[in-house]
Amino acid sequence: MAKIIIVGGGLAGAECAWQLARTGHRVELFEMKPEKRSEAHMEDGLAELVCSNSFRATGESAAIGLLKEEMTELGSLIMEAAYATRVPAGGALAVDRSLFSAYVTSAINQNENIEVVHKEITTLDSEELRKGDAVIIAAGPLASPSLTTSLMDIVGDERLYFYDAIAPIVSRDSIDFSKAFWGSRWKPEDHDYLNCPMSEEEYKAFVAALLAGEKVKPREFEKVIHFEACLPVEAMAERGEMTLAFGPLKPVGFIDPETGERPFAIVQLRTENKDKTAFNLVGFQTKLTYPDQKKVFRMIPGLEKAEFLRLGSIHRNTYVNAPDVLDSAMQLKARSGIYLTGQITGVEGYLESAASGLWLGISLGKQFNGKPTPKTPPLETALGALLSHLRIKTDKSFQPSNVNFGLMPGLQKKMKKKYRKEAYGIRARASFSQWFSENFVSE
Repeated sequence: MAKIIIVGGGLAGAECAWQLARTGHRVELFEMKPEKRSEAHMEDGLAELVCSNSFRATGESAAIGLLKEEMTELGSLIMEAAYATRVPAGGALAVDRSLFSAYVTSAINQNENIEVVHKEITTLDSEELRKGDAVIIAAGPLASPSLTTSLMDIVGDERLYFYDAIAPIVSRDSIDFSKAFWGSRWKPEDHDYLNCPMSEEEYKAFVAALLAGEKVKPREFEKVIHFEACLPVEAMAERGEMTLAFGPLKPVGFIDPETGERPFAIVQLRTENKDKTAFNLVGFQTKLTYPDQKKVFRMIPGLEKAEFLRLGSIHRNTYVNAPDVLDSAMQLKARSGIYLTGQITGVEGYLESAASGLWLGISLGKQFNGKPTPKTPPLETALGALLSHLRIKTDKSFQPSNVNFGLMPGLQKKMKKKYRKEAYGIRARASFSQWFSENFVSE
């Protein structure tokens, strides 16, 4: 039985600990909360969701949907918790964030092979880390400055920064339901999303206010590089007056029941918990100052008197240049015995982070049990494609990525665009099933 030390109790760290414990190994999981918190964390539990409460699309025609299915088949704790705490969100998988964290925390605390230590680890040369057969850094994108400095001392100047922005949450009781209406895109009968329609005049005034709003300034030593798939709403507005109307505020598929017509633009609110007492503004990641968030977002029809349960904020996201600094086992090339997992490796998204932790836990668990480590899932699978992103050098600058079909090999036959995603999904499921049977079914 090996003893493995994990630093960080987010989704990746919790998932990795769970997988290692399942194979009989002892895990010491260091989590600095509640003694110390990052600028974005508020709760005491493990696997805290600090941004959206959505795990995005389901189904085999979406790469993230495939990843969910693959993680579930591999025994993911995070997926188990997500389905147990699910809230309505149309075709997406969203969770009650408090119940989700509580579920994961309870499972970890009750596992006899896992010991949770609430203490900050400030350096990779810490005495506590020397007691393990392996060390896994799952500190996430908000790793403390001291730990980040220690890591960078080892890997060299292979670091990049960009900013994730957290979307605001509003209270249901403060929403004007005479202006907002229920419905999902193309499905007016659904009550998973609340929609705030905008006229052309209201939309253009809103965009102008976004552009004029005061933004939180980064600290002098930090370089702002936004992740393309998670741009702050005001950064999108800067690209052109109609950018938002063709992006997160696009009205296609909606009819305002009040007017019987399609709105010029629409702001969607997604339920934040099972009781539907709180809603987050979909696509409204922001770096506006708190006063200007209240002023600008209350221009949205239906939110004139909005009570903000949580305002948006920005936080640093630190990650390594994975193809340069990690080997195929996610181990630091410059320091044997230290592994990285989660967003700090350059995957982007809740489930992508958890998936990297799941894979590392499975691989190391088998290795320390003296068994052959499973082959990496094929590139045609969601998990295999995601892992390949961390390993394959390209001519482009390395940047975090969500799982997507673009990471997979192209289809070898021509077909209409509307059938391509389905074809990717069919191929991925067949490839994963074969790989799974070759590596796990006989156990």
